Amino acid sequence: MTTVGIHQPNYLPWLGYFHKISRSDVFVFLDDVQFSKNGYCNRVKILQSGKARWISVPVSYEFGEAIDQIQPAQPDWPRRHIDTFRTIYDKAHHFDSVWTSLKEIYDAIPAGGLSQTNRFLIEAIAGKLGLFCQFTASSGLDTENCTGDDRLVQIVKRIAPNGRYLSGSGGAKYQDNAKFDDAGLSLIYSEFEPSDYAQGDGPFVPGLSIVDAAFHLGWEGAASLVIGKG
Repeated sequence: MTTVGIHQPNYLPWLGYFHKISRSDVFVFLDDVQFSKNGYCNRVKILQSGKARWISVPVSYEFGEAIDQIQPAQPDWPRRHIDTFRTIYDKAHHFDSVWTSLKEIYDAIPAGGLSQTNRFLIEAIAGKLGLFCQFTASSGLDTENCTGDDRLVQIVKRIAPNGRYLSGSGGAKYQDNAKFDDAGLSLIYSEFEPSDYAQGDGPFVPGLSIVDAAFHLGWEGAASLVIGKG
């Protein structure tokens, strides 16, 4: 049975995002929903001096625009972000190998909007983690102008008519399971609890970008955290 995961194209997302990718046969970037100024599509937290701080892609947008309409506001932001990683993580155990490969990825970011950029970064990092599912985007699917659960059902049906939808655990609070049953689809939930890992001298800070785990553990070590949870 084909398992379909769906999520907005976030910027350098956390371990749990890649865990969902690891459990998906097809992963759909939900890129044609409204952009949220205070969401995770253009920002994520990294660790600096033992404390979480935001790193953000500056964007130009108007209220109501979809994620796939959003454009970066400053063309040099990739250089500034990769320089920030070098400054903050230069003492991390796997800095040399991870920064070199991450810089190659950032240097190859294609021209385009925020959604295309995030998708490129996520797919490239997934490759470094050894995750090779099929990726696609909701903007390329006909969902008959549905919203909410009905839209998720349509997305999964377009990809796998008798498939299985892999939802985040938070979806259990608001999703109508009966709609998936009526459509002949299975519904399962992704439960992910992050494991502590050495980040330096301070206490562990959860919920950071995947790059934090990569710099401290290497790509292989980060992959073990992503894949090793149910």
